[in-house]
Amino acid sequence: MLLSGITLKSTAVVSNNEPFRNFLTVFQQDTVPPPTLKRPTLRNGDSSLLPVSGRLNLNDTIPVKGDSLRGKDSVVQKIDTLDIKISRDSLDAPVNYQAEDSIVWDIKKNKAYMYGKGVIEYKDVNLTADRISLDQATQLVTATYTLDTAGAQVGVPKLKQAETPFTADTIVYNFKTQRGITKTTFTQQGEMYVAGEKIKKVNENDYFALRATVTTCNYDHPHFAFKANKMKLVNKKLAVTGPIHPEFEGVPIPLYLPFGLFPMSKGGRQSGILAPTFSTNEQFGLGLEGLGYYKVLNDNFDVTLLTNVYSYGGWSVNVQPTYRKRYRYQGGMTFRMQDFKVNFKGDPDYTQTKTFNITWNHSVDGKARPGQTFSASVNAGSTKFNQYIPNNPTANFNNNLNSSIAYSKTWEGVANLTASANHNQNAVTRLVQLNLPDIGFTVNTLYPFQREEMVGQPKWYEKLGVGLNTNFRSMVSFYDSAFSFRQLIDTFQWGASHNVPITLSLPPLGPLQIAPSVSFDERWYAQEFIRQWNPTDGKVDTIINKGFYSARQMAFGLGFNTAIFGTKNFKNSRLVALRHVIRPSVGLNYRPDFQKDNYYTSQVDTSGRAQRFSRFDGSIFGGFGEGTFGGMSFGVDNNLEMKIRSKKDTGDAAIKKVRLIDGFGFNGSYNFMADSFKLSDISLYIRSTLFEKLNITANGNLSPYKVDAQGYRLKEYMWEGRKFSPGALGRITGGSIAMSTSFSSKPKDDKKQQTKEEMEDELGPLTAEEQQAQLDFARRNPGEFADFNIPWSINTSFSLSFQRVPKTDYSGFETVVNSNLNLGGDFNLTEKWKMGANTFFDFKTGKIQSFTMFITREMHCWQMSINITPVGLYRFFNITLQPKSGLLRDLKVNRTRYFYTGF
Repeated sequence: MLLSGITLKSTAVVSNNEPFRNFLTVFQQDTVPPPTLKRPTLRNGDSSLLPVSGRLNLNDTIPVKGDSLRGKDSVVQKIDTLDIKISRDSLDAPVNYQAEDSIVWDIKKNKAYMYGKGVIEYKDVNLTADRISLDQATQLVTATYTLDTAGAQVGVPKLKQAETPFTADTIVYNFKTQRGITKTTFTQQGEMYVAGEKIKKVNENDYFALRATVTTCNYDHPHFAFKANKMKLVNKKLAVTGPIHPEFEGVPIPLYLPFGLFPMSKGGRQSGILAPTFSTNEQFGLGLEGLGYYKVLNDNFDVTLLTNVYSYGGWSVNVQPTYRKRYRYQGGMTFRMQDFKVNFKGDPDYTQTKTFNITWNHSVDGKARPGQTFSASVNAGSTKFNQYIPNNPTANFNNNLNSSIAYSKTWEGVANLTASANHNQNAVTRLVQLNLPDIGFTVNTLYPFQREEMVGQPKWYEKLGVGLNTNFRSMVSFYDSAFSFRQLIDTFQWGASHNVPITLSLPPLGPLQIAPSVSFDERWYAQEFIRQWNPTDGKVDTIINKGFYSARQMAFGLGFNTAIFGTKNFKNSRLVALRHVIRPSVGLNYRPDFQKDNYYTSQVDTSGRAQRFSRFDGSIFGGFGEGTFGGMSFGVDNNLEMKIRSKKDTGDAAIKKVRLIDGFGFNGSYNFMADSFKLSDISLYIRSTLFEKLNITANGNLSPYKVDAQGYRLKEYMWEGRKFSPGALGRITGGSIAMSTSFSSKPKDDKKQQTKEEMEDELGPLTAEEQQAQLDFARRNPGEFADFNIPWSINTSFSLSFQRVPKTDYSGFETVVNSNLNLGGDFNLTEKWKMGANTFFDFKTGKIQSFTMFITREMHCWQMSINITPVGLYRFFNITLQPKSGLLRDLKVNRTRYFYTGF
């Protein structure tokens, strides 16, 4: 008992008397100093009491009490948190750690060892490896991998801080200073992949690399790379190197650059130089195309400058500013100027031309100003501008420039105001037409007899409605080759149209709908046109008298329409049913003759033939029809559908509805009060999407009257004095037909196709200029848009139109026919090769107006494309080899040549 009492508070005799760990904090003493506590220690190698995984909080404080470690004591050490002193080796956040196999603490050296898929987390740092050691005193972490029985690496160290990942053979990292060294390191920065034999991290954002490699190829052994002995990397911003050289497939290229600068930023706009493309042009000479600079001025505004320079002295400049304000508006403008010299001076074909073009598009967010909209789509400039754009057949054959600026304001439920300015320019005729301004004002239908509070069924007169439609237009026409201010004054004209419709909705009589109507129209004119026969010159002269003129007209109508349904069912057949819907309509109309004074008769040829003309033919709104009309209008519209059953499924869900014909029918009128030509021409039409693939639209005009030798109508019907035949119904005097379809194979990977469609939907609608720019870029760079996920695709369209029009000397009629065929498609030659072509054939000239073919090679991180236009007025050849990455897109091998067969 005496021995036990003496030795109760003494220290055991062990080989090492060091504490388990040092106190992380030092406390200020209170009035009673705490006793010194001796910490027990564990024997070296005994880890049976240590946890397999746990949580090490290096900020924890240890409250020291009196001589009792458990329960309450009369003497308690009070701690003032304001006076706590933090140890120099403490961290400002907890460290979470775990391992799949085991965790061993070395008490003497104050280190922890993690075996088998070790993980350490500290703030935004995450470290994983097969072997991890943690030195608590220095806050150093060392991570390595191991080898399995086959010699393969297991648990390669991976360090991720924020959004920056690192993979290396060895990682040594200091949690406190955030500095470290990695060996044989690989990291990704945006689209760039950086590898270094040794990388030193000096702070949160800056790294230094020894014998570094930069590439956009994500293979372990990249197809190409840039190698430098030293490099500095600024996280998510840029990489700067000393002397650098490229290598392909591991083979160095003896081409050294004094330094390298690689942008590493992810997202956002960055200012910088735009690299040019070398080209060869027989008319312009050698050239550098696309040399420029992109400048970000602020979050709402940027500008792009592009230049083309040619050895014969030609040049062009493009300035493209864009602007945007979130939730308010966005837009862009492009000003382009060309000064081209074709061939050398002294050459018989030498020409010099100066042209310009300006485009502007602007759109406003609909939520910015409810009830108001403003939009602009401007494309104007020199008539021959498109003709001189290199390597762009689409623009070269575009002979029309159109512009529109529009503003609208809506007073909800009351009225609507629209104001617009329009521009049309034809490159062939060189005629320019401007509509400045075009104003429309519409008052919604008002019901003057309607009660303020509707109770019960409304009376028939309460459905009487009155509206107003007013339009004001002004127009100027001139030829750009002979432009003058006097010509603007001479060709300026204006006009206005007012329409007051009165409608009444009557209750239906069974399936029959009845709709009476009354309308009053009035038009104002700025001039009248008088055509007189000139016997001296043997032609018709036109006299224009300027002033203020007006004409008006009234019309009364009563419309009847209904619908007739018919269904034919089939048994024991894939064809389940056929459904035919007929919608006939008949209208009784009366229009008094208010135009007697506005029509006159004039001789039109040497034979003494005379025609009736309106004084306002050729004006903006044109003249009203002559004579009294008292008759009927008629029309029939049809559609045809069928239900078909699937071969694979016999359930009700397998029945599919197919629209065979969306609509077909005819329209016409008959005037009982006319002395001749009572029956109007018959308008025929049909539209369909056969099997959801073939789009067909056709229309025609059928005249029921005979004609004389010169093509003028006679007062006799075609069927008079003839037996019934299809030709006896009338003469086709005009019509058109358009067909288009596209076919493609099923995608190899449905998920890729779905992702592509979702990305296209996120882009939203594009303006006409943006669509044209994207189409042009896709044509110039087909390799970037080749979809190897679709093995093949075909698209084609055909259009035909014809019209009987009077000859310029009124000696008869002639038929004008236009017809063309567009055909395009592509297919995979192999898994990595794709070939395609597009052509435009004009049946009127019997020539291929444009033919373009391309072939593309998929090279993983690179692409090769060959684009050829061998026929047509504008011919060119282009071969491009470049990386896919947008950051290195300008690092390309390009060969381009243009051939012009004439201007």
